[in-house]
Amino acid sequence: MPDKHTLTDNQTHAVNLRVRHDIRSLIDRAAKAQGKTRSDFMIDAARRAAEESLLDQALVQVDPATYAQFLEVLDLPPSGEGFARLMNAPRPWDK
Repeated sequence: MPDKHTLTDNQTHAVNLRVRHDIRSLIDRAAKAQGKTRSDFMIDAARRAAEESLLDQALVQVDPATYAQFLEVLDLPPSGEGFARLMNAPRPWDK
């Protein structure tokens, strides 16, 4: 028997939140600036925050030799065309 909650389940579920008026106004302004409804804006923001939270907990395990090589690369001074271009770019605060 198939599970009633499948990956193709498009049914929506209510989530009720109570927020202060100033926060709701801020959310409404941001949603309007992005051409979204309040609900769409909040859903997108909550989904991104949830994904980031879970990704921050990701554990990457490597063998000692790979870890040592990783540390070596981190200790190298920055270089290359991209780095030189970045360092020579005009700084907005120098104007």
